[in-house]
Amino acid sequence: MDLFNGILSLHGVPFLLISVVLIMALGYILGRVTIKGVSLGTAGVFIMALLYGCLFYDHLSAEINADFVGSALKIVDNLGLILFVTAVGFIAGPNFFGNFKKNFKSYVILAIIIILSGGLTCAGCIMVGRNFTDLSQQEFTAMLTGILSGALTSTPGFSAAKDAVGDDHLQSIVSVGYAIAYIFGVIGVVLFVQVVPKLMKANMAEERKHLVTADSKGKSKADTTKIINMDDFGIMPFALAAAVGVFIGAFKFRNFSLSTTGGCLLVALLFGHFGHIGKFSLMPKDTTLKVFREMGLVFFLIGAGVSGGAKFVKYFDGLYFVYGMLMTIIPMILGFLFAKYVLKLSLLNNLGSITGGMTSTPALGTLIGTAGTEDVASAYAATYPVALISVVLVSQFLIILFS
Repeated sequence: MDLFNGILSLHGVPFLLISVVLIMALGYILGRVTIKGVSLGTAGVFIMALLYGCLFYDHLSAEINADFVGSALKIVDNLGLILFVTAVGFIAGPNFFGNFKKNFKSYVILAIIIILSGGLTCAGCIMVGRNFTDLSQQEFTAMLTGILSGALTSTPGFSAAKDAVGDDHLQSIVSVGYAIAYIFGVIGVVLFVQVVPKLMKANMAEERKHLVTADSKGKSKADTTKIINMDDFGIMPFALAAAVGVFIGAFKFRNFSLSTTGGCLLVALLFGHFGHIGKFSLMPKDTTLKVFREMGLVFFLIGAGVSGGAKFVKYFDGLYFVYGMLMTIIPMILGFLFAKYVLKLSLLNNLGSITGGMTSTPALGTLIGTAGTEDVASAYAATYPVALISVVLVSQFLIILFS
């Protein structure tokens, strides 16, 4: 207890650093717990961050400074997202365009199916649930649209919904809905990509052979003996891609932007695809990408989990949580079945596409571990941009239709 009180007495950066590493350590321990072959994996960090936020966020805000705590968590969240998505873009880049070319229609259709089914589920919940709530029509629509963006773990969808409602009061309601649904939105997809292969008794060694990637035959490659690396780990091109991606993602056109996620993913895909400009390498080392991918995912989960945990306790409502579960589960199941029986995608291409269509960053990290290959990132990267645009449009349409 004295140790805990001593930690609480710290202020500013020292406290933040101790909090982050403590959540990280305990989260990895929780993530290792396996039940019938299924584990939370890195999402264990998210659960620990949620618990931390539930128990200590309000106290810490009062003891230290609410603005500092919120800003610090946002920095951790955004830094993690930048690291993870940029790493995924580099990893997927060499195979992305060949993979996308082979399955272009499938990826586009699947992403639209997933987001539309989520939107229709949300519309159904609005039409049925508005008869059983004390909220006004506008407030209830704002709440359910926020729940949709949380169920799909879509920050761009969340931002679009807030912009569409306009009013500060309604924007706060959108935020509450997002926080309530986000938790299951993360955990649900993480468990889905582990449970489905178990249920199908999939042989991952065989499934990896069916994973569609680009055919590199005939593709010219630069001599390694002549390429100039700016540093031993490739941190410079990684940082450059991230910086350019953030810059591109900041541009808005009629309330739509690629966001930090989309901008970093796009630039890293291009860097990864071309590999070099003249004699200068654009590719980080594989080990660098793996470390940044894992570190970025953990930082993102900590930042989002702690702040989300505080809102979850304050505004939790069982019925809203059920709405969120439906908006996560129904699109996943329909998307998976459509990809399997109509589009005829292999299991790993299917699941990789599901993580992209659900815009689920944590689930991709889990799937890479489950599949035993990073090539699934190509399917994620192919469906993600279409899903990103679709969820923004659907969120805005629901606000206009039901408000």
